[in-house]
Amino acid sequence: MQWVGIFFSLPWARGLALVKNFTIPPIVLDFGGKSAYIQPKMSELAKTFSPKDIEDKWYGAWLANNCFDRAIELAKPPFCIAMPPPNVTGVLHMGHLLNNTLQDLLIRYARHSGKSALWIAGTDHAGISMQVRVEKELAKKGIDKNTIGREKFLEYACLWRDEHGGIIFKQLRKLGVSCDWKNTKHTLDDDYSRGVLTAFVELYKRGYIYRGRRMVNWCPVSLTALSDEEVKMVPQKGKLYYVKYWLVERPGECIAVATTRPETIPGDVAVAVNPADERYKDLVGLHCVRPLSDTPIPIIADEAVAKNFGTGALKITPAHDRIDFEIGQRHSLPVIDVLNPDGTLNEHGGEWRGMDRFDARNAIAKKLGEVGLLIKEEDHENNVGFSERGNVPIEPKLSEQWFLRYPKIEEAKAAVRGGIIKFYPERWTKIYLHWLDNIQDWCISRQLWWGHRIPVWYGKNGDKNDSKNWHVSVDGPADRENWEQDEDVLDTWFSSWIWPFGVFGWPDRSKMTESGFDYFFPTDDLVTGPDIIFFWVARMIIASLEFIGEEKSSLAMDEIKSRIPFKNVYFTGIIRDSLGRKMSKSLGNSPEPLELIEKYGADGLRLGLLMMAPYGQDVLFDEARILQGRNFCNKLWNAARFRLMQQSNHGKASLQELVARINHLESDDQAILLQLIACKRNVDAHMGKYEITSALQRAHTFFWNSYCDWYVEVSKHRVQGGERDALIVHDMVMRQVLLTLNPFIPFITEELWHACGYGRGNLPMQWEYCEAADDLLAIFEPLRMKESSLVEAERKHNFVNACRLLLSQNKRISSKSAKIIVNLCDKGDENLICDALKRMLNVSTIEFTDEELPLPATISDLGTVYIAANGSASAASLQSRRDKILKEIDELGGLIALNESKLSSANFIEKAPENVVDGARKLLEDNIVRREALIKILASL
Repeated sequence: MQWVGIFFSLPWARGLALVKNFTIPPIVLDFGGKSAYIQPKMSELAKTFSPKDIEDKWYGAWLANNCFDRAIELAKPPFCIAMPPPNVTGVLHMGHLLNNTLQDLLIRYARHSGKSALWIAGTDHAGISMQVRVEKELAKKGIDKNTIGREKFLEYACLWRDEHGGIIFKQLRKLGVSCDWKNTKHTLDDDYSRGVLTAFVELYKRGYIYRGRRMVNWCPVSLTALSDEEVKMVPQKGKLYYVKYWLVERPGECIAVATTRPETIPGDVAVAVNPADERYKDLVGLHCVRPLSDTPIPIIADEAVAKNFGTGALKITPAHDRIDFEIGQRHSLPVIDVLNPDGTLNEHGGEWRGMDRFDARNAIAKKLGEVGLLIKEEDHENNVGFSERGNVPIEPKLSEQWFLRYPKIEEAKAAVRGGIIKFYPERWTKIYLHWLDNIQDWCISRQLWWGHRIPVWYGKNGDKNDSKNWHVSVDGPADRENWEQDEDVLDTWFSSWIWPFGVFGWPDRSKMTESGFDYFFPTDDLVTGPDIIFFWVARMIIASLEFIGEEKSSLAMDEIKSRIPFKNVYFTGIIRDSLGRKMSKSLGNSPEPLELIEKYGADGLRLGLLMMAPYGQDVLFDEARILQGRNFCNKLWNAARFRLMQQSNHGKASLQELVARINHLESDDQAILLQLIACKRNVDAHMGKYEITSALQRAHTFFWNSYCDWYVEVSKHRVQGGERDALIVHDMVMRQVLLTLNPFIPFITEELWHACGYGRGNLPMQWEYCEAADDLLAIFEPLRMKESSLVEAERKHNFVNACRLLLSQNKRISSKSAKIIVNLCDKGDENLICDALKRMLNVSTIEFTDEELPLPATISDLGTVYIAANGSASAASLQSRRDKILKEIDELGGLIALNESKLSSANFIEKAPENVVDGARKLLEDNIVRREALIKILASL
């Protein structure tokens, strides 16, 4: 047995296994190093579906048989997804649940489509959040990171990561995700880290990376600079303070200035007004006194000042506001920074030194009032930038940082604008292009220890600000004792922007070849949230265009096509609660995914979540839908048990074998097979457009309505009688249903696949090809099926549904005592009607008439149906029936008027899609016919 496991652990052997039809048993139990292989039997299928009994068993089997390992099978088209790397210390939340369910669905669907599919998994080192977490853990032990130093801190961080990291991977396995777990990547792996540093060095050499003193976003909690994309704007209610600035040249006069931040007054270096503001023209060139000091500062004119904000006079603090900094640069003003990195006031804060910025705001405002400089306070609401990680207001801060001037911007636009990379939904294209049109240089340095340290060294005996004394390389200078490395690390997003090709070992060409880069790249699909379209999606496109292939200043369209990181980007919706709030643990409105799996099973959870995730929209979570997912699994289980209870196996390894065994098909058999083809065609069409929920709904409707509710019932007497052809049709349908649903619900379909004996030996289900609609048409061609059987079945189905509705509306008449009377449109349909009613409805009598009867009735395509019990109808029942018909006629009148109004609108006819207009016309015709028929029935009553 051991050589079998070794053989199949080799990726290239899998293709040989398919060709030679070697079998890989689904269940592997280990007994002291020896393996035992167990195949489930039909008789072992339990009466009720229990997810716990099959999920761990099958996931263990998939792993034991290397089902998810990468395999370069040149005879097959490749398909690849690189998982958006979650935080290395993260745990499964609802967003991960949706995102990874979708990725797993796409990967499994690709495998069933005959592709060699690879899903690369990995984790992100999460620079800021990880460092903050480790610092808190050390603080609990009384350890300060600055005391133990950088190297010791990193040792602690690595130990903590190794102990707590990867939890999310274990949780994702409970969901059934089929990643290549043997080749997971971490952004701090040695080979990946080399790629990150190479990207920095290459961009520096190419002139895109520079170091400079600029205004940045500063997080006082994380104590690091942030990029613009890491700042979220939050509406805040505060105060607008009106302050007197006494004029130096005109004693006793002042200029009033409105500010939201009196704590920065010690950093004021000027007051600016708009040169077109007539109120202040005579003050420009004069001086005023900085409040709470004796320092005179100039009054200047600058067009950046908004005349309609506050008093129209702006205090200028270049160290604490971007606009102020730009004004200061234009007027050669000094810069006074009044804040420490942690947001407390420094020595320039005078008596408020050491006080938190917000406490100082209140204290200085109070002092201004005490000395008669505060004119008034007003309530004021404005948008304040918050640090995404620290969740506190950021501080604009002048700081020495490393910046990136983005390369390949025009090519990144062309890739998406030209459809080389497609966005789903397409509306995100406009937002992506808008960001690239207004892109700013990226601050890529972070004042952290955890992460990729910037590969720049400064000569110990030279000027640090002189680039001639810099050494920039991946490996560093040979004589390191004469150099000191930059203390900062790179932004985590700089680490992850090379993800699509970094996971293949870039820039090491031998590793790239070994890992299948030339086969799998560019990757196919990226599934992510629109909230990181700028953080990550756009940057990955830019990085790939810059680094894949030889260095070029610009690229032609064919070169862009060969360098893109992925072909399709599917943006998921945000999962919200019933009130529309984004789910989060802080709000307490997010269920625990593992608890949902425990309660409903992984398949039920996956199915329910996908059913409530419409294309291009946010997901309104409803646990009732998860229950529906579990109920669907129960229905599937029971349908398989019904088939297995017949104890007949005709050799179900392939559709071709089943077709060859059929002698005769009735119209209902032909109809269900034709519906199966239509279902598969629709499912594939929706999947091709990433309309996942629509694809699932189509499969759900076919299985539940067409197969279970109709075909199983209409063929039950034949199946229970052991009729061979009916049994074979059931096998054909169930086989394809399981294959179609396997990407959505992998556990239960795998169990039923083997229990029913489908497929080749014990071969895992994922390696079975799921025939497309055209394949099915070709395979079924010998059956000579007629489209008319589909029409006939549809008419019967609608007729039976009409009868069922009539019975449900007249509950005083039981089906056993009911007499169905039919006034047929076509007398030739009598046999059709009798056959359908006998099989589907347990009614005592079926009669036909040419008359309109004073009985409860309904209308179908085949004719009018009446229902009666033994004896005549009472006056009360007749009046009740008249009232119901009158109400329905009235409702139809309203619908007809609405439809006529819509169809008379030129705007609707010209702008609505053709199928929508046709649908409206058909609905109008149907409603008119039905109203006329009801009027006739009413007259007969």
